[in-house]
Amino acid sequence: MDALLGQDTQLLKKDGVLAVSDLPKEGVIGLYFSAHWCPPCRGFTPKLAEAYNKIRANGKALEIIFVSSDKDEKSFADYHAEQPWLALPFDK
Repeated sequence: MDALLGQDTQLLKKDGVLAVSDLPKEGVIGLYFSAHWCPPCRGFTPKLAEAYNKIRANGKALEIIFVSSDKDEKSFADYHAEQPWLALPFDK
């Protein structure tokens, strides 16, 4: 992930930030490209969140990083607030 996103990149968490370099080295990391304005995405996100929470509750190493295609930062922030995973900042 360091090579893809840059090791100094800070990912957004619900309670702060996490450096890309601090992501777990084991397990699965998925990039979720989505947007608030996209109806199919809005329908899929809750299903993905349910699966994500279930997988993590079972002790599996999984992380998802939201990569927004939103047109403005407010839409990005509103949509990310509905998601349980990390996000690449809007301006990245």
